[in-house]
Amino acid sequence: MNGTTPSVIHRVVSLDLPVLSWSWPFADARRAEIDAHFAQAQRENPHLWNGRVLLGRHPVFAGSHLTAGYFETDFASFLAWRDWGFPDKDVFNGFGMGALRCADGAFLLGEMGRHTSNAGRIYFPSGTPDLDDVRDGALDISGSVARELEEETGLAAGDYRSDADWHCVYTGPALAMIRLLHVDMPGEALRARIEANLALQQSPELSAIHLVRGTRDLTSAMPHFVTSFIEAQLGPQP
Repeated sequence: MNGTTPSVIHRVVSLDLPVLSWSWPFADARRAEIDAHFAQAQRENPHLWNGRVLLGRHPVFAGSHLTAGYFETDFASFLAWRDWGFPDKDVFNGFGMGALRCADGAFLLGEMGRHTSNAGRIYFPSGTPDLDDVRDGALDISGSVARELEEETGLAAGDYRSDADWHCVYTGPALAMIRLLHVDMPGEALRARIEANLALQQSPELSAIHLVRGTRDLTSAMPHFVTSFIEAQLGPQP
């Protein structure tokens, strides 16, 4: 998930993401290595917690529709898979993102805090799906985006207008399902509001808020799936 990773953006209106019972061969075969890796990660960052997360398999884009199967695993296995360069190519990290766009056209992104597993990375509010995001046996990406957005920024559903469709940026290891969320206030005002909310939190996930008004504001701390989406939205720059 770096600047050299090719990506494809699919625009879809419906997501069919059933959560299926499946045992991940990678996690089973390398259990001892995974546990050792996570123990070392926890020594370096005691805030890490080995909860349950959901990863995806077999994404299929057909017209304006996305289908993929999800399965449950532990965060330690996900972290090892990520840190070891995604050795199982049949699995992807598929998550929702709320692309906050302000009244003046600026995009608002958050920088992850030092205590998180993605410290220093800058992207839209999001998170690897977990069991709280399952509704009626399927992954509810809309609900996941709303939950992560409120947890990270304090913004509730009445604070923005959601587009109906999704911009799915697929890089292979990652599938970012991005929905545009329009906020009726300028970028600096929204940043100040969110910063005030972060100041009230004991351990906020975000350490800083960034505004992107043009491609000159993109940085190497932003994953490729984020910069690809923003570049497509902004169009040619002078």
